[in-house]
Amino acid sequence: MGEGPTAPPGAATSEVDPRSVGPVRMTYAPDPDGDPDPGEIVWTWVPYEEADGRGKDRPVLIVAREGRGTTGPVLAVQLTSRQHNGDHEWVPLGSGPWDSEGRESWVGLDRVLRVHADGMRREACALDRARFNTVVHRLQQVYGWR
Repeated sequence: MGEGPTAPPGAATSEVDPRSVGPVRMTYAPDPDGDPDPGEIVWTWVPYEEADGRGKDRPVLIVAREGRGTTGPVLAVQLTSRQHNGDHEWVPLGSGPWDSEGRESWVGLDRVLRVHADGMRREACALDRARFNTVVHRLQQVYGWR
């Protein structure tokens, strides 16, 4: 869909307050089944920070599943290739198959997104467990998730 005025109805990825999401399961569980799972980098429509209804397709790392079940919305953090060396709100990931140009990537911790399966555009790849655990550990430190 790219840049556009709004996301598809009912499938919109939205920003959430990470301190008020309730219980989360941060178990590494990538599965190339077409649904977003913790440990996967997927592409989804992400609203601009201005929250004016516009956004664009972006890669995100799925970091947790909300609640105690195995279905339902997942939580994600946004990837960027813009350098954030030394910025404590960003975790360096290095490069990987999610970026066709092989650029270094960073994950932002300051913005948590709720992704619905219907709002996912495509799976890019599974992030390796070590890098996933690094991001999850930082989220636990920042937001107290367990």
